[in-house]
Amino acid sequence: MLYRDEAIVLRTRKLGEADRIITLLTRQHGLVRAVAKGVRRTTSKFGSRLEPFTHVDLQLAVGRNLDTITQAEAHGSYAAPLGADYQCYTAGTAMLETAERLVVEEREPAVQQFLLLLGALRAMASGERAAGHVLDSYLLRSLAVAGYAPSCSDCAHCGREGPHRWFNPSMGGVLCATCRIPGSASPAPETLTLLGALLSGDWPVVEAADPRHVREASGLVAAFVQWQLERGLRSLPYVERAAP
Repeated sequence: MLYRDEAIVLRTRKLGEADRIITLLTRQHGLVRAVAKGVRRTTSKFGSRLEPFTHVDLQLAVGRNLDTITQAEAHGSYAAPLGADYQCYTAGTAMLETAERLVVEEREPAVQQFLLLLGALRAMASGERAAGHVLDSYLLRSLAVAGYAPSCSDCAHCGREGPHRWFNPSMGGVLCATCRIPGSASPAPETLTLLGALLSGDWPVVEAADPRHVREASGLVAAFVQWQLERGLRSLPYVERAAP
């Protein structure tokens, strides 16, 4: 049985002498792992279309364990613009890993996650937004789509209306003085405002933020993501955090 879908290539792995296993985030079928036969040969018709950061339209044949890619047409490749800038490349790699970790059910629709990742890659490749801003916004919004949205104003534990001054990833975000637990951070009020702007996509507020608040917000985002995913992203420590 054949089916078509558009996808973003997340990861590739060698299989045998000439094949690859391609990990894809598809629009209608969620996470799919498929075999691309002969893709490593120089005569392959679609080898370059199945590299990470590529947006493709695919035809696949359903298999017992892994599907097989039979056709591939590129809609857009973001590998070249991201690969030309180390900060963009490391941020983009962290986004691909996050997408794979958050979409846990294979072959189940994940339209929002697909569109969110595609939009983030386009924004980063265009150079219109700082790579760090795009990454932090993507991380927060992808977690929100998965049901792990952080509270950036009201208390995450009791719901008391904010603003409040404490933040703890294990408790779901901002905490009031009553609900604060040991080890909670006390970020600047501007940092919490920036977190809310990153989550909602309020780019004028994000781009006007002071660099020290950007650095503090990035640290909170990384801590929140790694807590929610239960084990750290391997690519996140390599992300280069240049000043906006």
